[in-house]
Amino acid sequence: MPKTGNLRRALLLSAVLPWLALTAPALQAQTAAPPDPAQPAMLVADQVFITPDRTLVAEGNVEAFQGNIRLRARKITFDQTNGTLQIEGPIRIDQNGGITILANAAELDRDLRNGLLTGARMVFQQQLQLASLQMTRVSGRYTQLYKTAVTSCHVCDDGRPPLWQIRAERVIHDQQERQLYFESAQLRVLDVPVFYFPAIRLPDPSLERASGFLVPSVRSTSNLGTGIKVPYFFTLGPHRDLTLAPYISSSTQTLDMRYRQAFRRGRIEFNAAYTRDDLFSGEDRGYVFGEGQFDLPRDFRFTFDVKAVSDDAYVADYGLPDLDRLRSEAVLTRSKRDSLFRTSFTHYKTLRDSEEQSDIPSGIAEAFYQTRYFPALTGGELRLTLQGHGHHRSSSIEGTATDSNGRDLSRLTADVDWRRSWRLGYGILAEWEIGAAGDAFRAYDDAVFTEEVTRLTPRSALTLRLPMIRREAGGASQYLEPILQLGWRDEGGGNVVSEESRFVEFDQGNLLSLSRFPANDAREDGLTLVYGANWARYAPTGWQAYATAGQVLRSDGDDRFTKSSGLGGSTSDILLAGQIKYGDSLAISTRGLLNGSLNFSKAELRGEWHTSRSSLAGTYLWLGTDPDEDRDEESSELWVDGRYDINPNWSASARLRYDIAGAQATRAGLGVAYSNECVTVDVSVNRRYTSTTSVEPTTDFGFTISLSGFSVKSGSKQYRRSCSKT
Repeated sequence: MPKTGNLRRALLLSAVLPWLALTAPALQAQTAAPPDPAQPAMLVADQVFITPDRTLVAEGNVEAFQGNIRLRARKITFDQTNGTLQIEGPIRIDQNGGITILANAAELDRDLRNGLLTGARMVFQQQLQLASLQMTRVSGRYTQLYKTAVTSCHVCDDGRPPLWQIRAERVIHDQQERQLYFESAQLRVLDVPVFYFPAIRLPDPSLERASGFLVPSVRSTSNLGTGIKVPYFFTLGPHRDLTLAPYISSSTQTLDMRYRQAFRRGRIEFNAAYTRDDLFSGEDRGYVFGEGQFDLPRDFRFTFDVKAVSDDAYVADYGLPDLDRLRSEAVLTRSKRDSLFRTSFTHYKTLRDSEEQSDIPSGIAEAFYQTRYFPALTGGELRLTLQGHGHHRSSSIEGTATDSNGRDLSRLTADVDWRRSWRLGYGILAEWEIGAAGDAFRAYDDAVFTEEVTRLTPRSALTLRLPMIRREAGGASQYLEPILQLGWRDEGGGNVVSEESRFVEFDQGNLLSLSRFPANDAREDGLTLVYGANWARYAPTGWQAYATAGQVLRSDGDDRFTKSSGLGGSTSDILLAGQIKYGDSLAISTRGLLNGSLNFSKAELRGEWHTSRSSLAGTYLWLGTDPDEDRDEESSELWVDGRYDINPNWSASARLRYDIAGAQATRAGLGVAYSNECVTVDVSVNRRYTSTTSVEPTTDFGFTISLSGFSVKSGSKQYRRSCSKT
């Protein structure tokens, strides 16, 4: 019995260790040594016996376990004399769902590093499978498969070919490098040869990053013709990579580039391209977009965003993000519980035909610091704020009363603010705010505003709220909060040019602000009275509704507000805003400004609808005429973006931007995608109808196809083709 026990132990370890060496690429990448034999292991079989020639046999539902490795076979024979291990199938070896090996029979030698399997299949991550007539294990690192078919498609038992497969004379899997090497390979679609490769290397699905070709794409535009983009990915160590993507068509030769690097406390990414095309014959074209962020000592964070192009039309010609101004910015911030520091440097590059680059504030520097205290003597909260702003125009022509030309401005602001709230009788909430701000202005290259101007602006406001809740019989609850605010501000000082606050948005966020200008270069003046109400309803079924209404009355009108801002005159337009939600499936939001003639001066409607098979998002915007905002005609536009899953494999998408006032579409697009467990095909067409002096209307066709299984992430849902004849 002791000898039999030793033989059983030898059989146990011999049956398990080869498969650990065969199926554990993560361990083999670190060491070529076999697993520790002392690791707990177990063998289960219907029968275990020893033959007269000292051969141990286990047969009948044989299962061996060690760690996360599981071996199942019909029969295992261990010959102690020559150290050979023979396994009769069907054989199945699983390692934690990562790699599965199926075979009819197997034989391994004494050192557990060389062996032969017949009728073998290797399956990676339950997706990519390699089926071969014969599989050989070499040196504990390489697995060689002969006469191999490779696919990630579901293979039907009726003999029908998969949607795609790679047929190869030989495939070598390097377990340490996690690479697949194909020799004399054919790519077949429905068993029809499409491409032939004398040799090709692909990563196995367990490898997340590897140098090699990425999924190519085909793009066709009316300006550039039909071209193909073939990206190649370079790994430059564990924390860096570079992607080069030549894009070639009849009208362009472009090299796209992407560089990424991760640091211990930050990251950077740059996207760029160099172009020679027929649109600007003989000229170098291109772009550079970059961004990054770093966590610095003492809770500081540094971020940057760089955008530069060779010419105004490049963004539209090559399908980059739809921008009409390019902003490059460097920002340093520190945010703590009771303080905030932020400084930034920003550069703007305009792509608009209506703007001259030298006449816009292209360089902007800002600094902001705010801290708050909670004084025990007075209670409440005390806020201290310091702010600096300066912007520069490249033009040196002096500004006039009607044209800024080359005007440069600088501003310094110091602000102190104290506020406290009380709970009064009958549920009334009161909040009192008192403060003052000091500003210093200086204009340069200006013929009108030539002197330094300082001003002191004290302010105070008292806000009263009466929140009320009503419970309904069905479990729903309603919330109503009338609001009343009395405010005062006295803007002193001389004549100041206001360039930061040209466009004002009147909405729920600034209804109770003492100044609704977006920056401190302009402040509201005089007495104001604000009244309004907030309402909400919450239902246990998931429905929610919100509404806000309010209006501002002031002692004196302010001609600095534009016509469409809704704040001109002594009585503002009535602000109306609302939202309806149903869980995460439906959300409809609306906002508008209703003037004294009961006409909307501005209206906006947004909606989103999501189901398991579809999504729809849309926006409608209407703006009245306003020369102060460079809008001589009414603006009325509609944006719609939708997607619908026709069935588990097919999906369609559409997008539209329509100019209702001009009765024409400005942008439109359609897309169709097919996806199953082994392939994803995406076809799209987009049309831009508008034109400028540098950009013509264009139509853009796109086509991409990717084969799943070779480290290609194809989403969270996988759908297999049906093998039924119907």
